[in-house]
Amino acid sequence: MATEDKPQLQSRLGTEQLNIGYADTLIVNNLNLSIPAGKITALVGSNGSGKSTILKTMARLMKPSSGAVLLDGKSIHSQPTKDVAKQLAILPQTPTAPDGLTVTELIGFGRSPHQRGFGSISTQDREVIEWAINVTGLGAFRDRAIDQLSGGQRQRAWIAMALAQQTDILFLDEPTTFLDMAHQLEVLQLLQKLNEEEGRTIVMVVHDLNHATRYAQHMVAIKSGTVVAEGTPGEVMTREVLREVFAIEADILVDPRTGVPLCLPYELARRA
Repeated sequence: MATEDKPQLQSRLGTEQLNIGYADTLIVNNLNLSIPAGKITALVGSNGSGKSTILKTMARLMKPSSGAVLLDGKSIHSQPTKDVAKQLAILPQTPTAPDGLTVTELIGFGRSPHQRGFGSISTQDREVIEWAINVTGLGAFRDRAIDQLSGGQRQRAWIAMALAQQTDILFLDEPTTFLDMAHQLEVLQLLQKLNEEEGRTIVMVVHDLNHATRYAQHMVAIKSGTVVAEGTPGEVMTREVLREVFAIEADILVDPRTGVPLCLPYELARRA
């Protein structure tokens, strides 16, 4: 569980008394959250817990009922859209592209916040697009249509588009959804590489708890729009937290390769 005497992690992004709702239903109540800079943060919780809603609001896709999302001490909802787009990028859960759009064309859309005129591609834009293609390993597919790619390749192309925005902060909503195990690892290892080599701050909603502990240095466990626990994987992945957040009983094992905790659920928790 998070404690008050923990050392503060350096942060550029966080929430302050954030309330988020749909119509008259409050989904997130009084959320105060700090995202550590230069780390991968995983938001975890059961379906309907509010984690995707929190991510979308922090990424400025949704407007809160009250409170604020702060970026460098300023509310992102009061800043010009183009300014925010130069600082953070988001990959939604199920992005779609027009039929026939190529990988290079898709990545080019990531340069929009930096362009002065509509459709004007500068030399710098081309250099950044080329860099995004190379860092995501898409050189062989640059002229391939997005709808002709495998799931993992397609997801890498969308990540490349987000990278082309050249933001320090990257949001991803369930980036491995609908991917098989090999493609899941492909995407997660790419994110790990971007974090380690580029210093990107990454915030992602993750369903697989073992993926969260392996690839994130910071975890936030959410239940009914409220933070139950946050901290390192070792601090969050406990039997007590899993019982409260997911209503499961689980053994916690240690990965012999990485030393991070792994979850082995074996039954539903008995309700009081």
